[in-house]
Amino acid sequence: MPAVTARGPARRGVLTAAAAGVAVAAAAPAARAAQSDGSAGPKRAGSWVTSWATAQTAPTAADTVAATGLTDGVVSATVRLSAGGGVRLRYGNAFGAVPVLIGPVTAGGRAVTFGGRRQAWLAAGASLTSDPVGGLRAPEGSALTVETRLPGPTGPLSFHRNTHASHSVDGVRTTSVFLLAGVEVTGGYGPVVAVLGDSVTEGVGTPDDADLRWPDQLARRLPGSAVANLGVSGNRLLLDDARFGPGGQARFDRDVLSLPGLRTVLVQLGVNDLQQPPSQTDPAWVLDGYRQLVLRARSAGLRIVGATVAPFEGWTRWTPELDEVRQRINRAIRTGRLFDAVADFDAALHDPARPSRLLPAFDSGDGLHPNPSGHAALAAAVDRRTLL
Repeated sequence: MPAVTARGPARRGVLTAAAAGVAVAAAAPAARAAQSDGSAGPKRAGSWVTSWATAQTAPTAADTVAATGLTDGVVSATVRLSAGGGVRLRYGNAFGAVPVLIGPVTAGGRAVTFGGRRQAWLAAGASLTSDPVGGLRAPEGSALTVETRLPGPTGPLSFHRNTHASHSVDGVRTTSVFLLAGVEVTGGYGPVVAVLGDSVTEGVGTPDDADLRWPDQLARRLPGSAVANLGVSGNRLLLDDARFGPGGQARFDRDVLSLPGLRTVLVQLGVNDLQQPPSQTDPAWVLDGYRQLVLRARSAGLRIVGATVAPFEGWTRWTPELDEVRQRINRAIRTGRLFDAVADFDAALHDPARPSRLLPAFDSGDGLHPNPSGHAALAAAVDRRTLL
């Protein structure tokens, strides 16, 4: 394994962990005190909590709309909420180089304002939160449509490439969500869970618009709770990638620690560190990456659950040697007391007759991504008690 390529993100994880500690140190004692009675979710009625969120990446040249940007365009996103209640929106410009004018915006057909105005500037690298949307209360589990006019020219747009759901740009269907990063609500009464993951969490292997991704199925098992799907296809724990975005360590502060009402983070990363070139073949590197996330989560008063790495024999880059590394990582996750709890995705998906591959009934056909039944098995593998 080339030491130079692997060490960069690992060191950045250490440095950003220190920065995160400064940002969250004041909030962590209050969060722990509010939750010291063992209850899930916010103590104060009407607190804003995350109900839907997505992780953004920068566009590449192949992402024509996001790379070019829009002038007087309208982007529409229909997102599936978990918890319900009063609504406000959060926009992100994480990878933008210039400010973007947002608005007018509607959510559920109602006008959205920012400090009482129909338009607002979203600064480069920043986020923008709306006022509460007047007259709108979204039911738990409902679909919310957000329409955003972008007067532009916007320049390149931060976005999530494929949410496995239908949205639109100027009336043309897309599976991408542009600039919208989160929906927050007032009616959550269960734990808010962030899932930091890769394509398995994002929903590859499930049909578009079916809401059969395993975080969706988990949310349906947790009434009053919210599950934020922060999966990015191709994402790694350690290394960044121009197309697949910053690695899990690099994006942890922005994508996870920024979410209001968060109680627990579940980490489902690692398989791409093994199988994507340059491959990380020393399990110690991956385990050290997990440890950094654990330290940062606990510093923020969060519970952290680790998922074992599921089998992937049949995938184009699988080798017996990589499978041995995967098994060594999983043994350490199961027995090393690394995380506060473990979701054993390997056990949930593997074929008992050949543990290096997915059970055929759970395989979408490529050896790596589970089908909807496999996603259901993953959701069932998360013990609700581990999230509290």
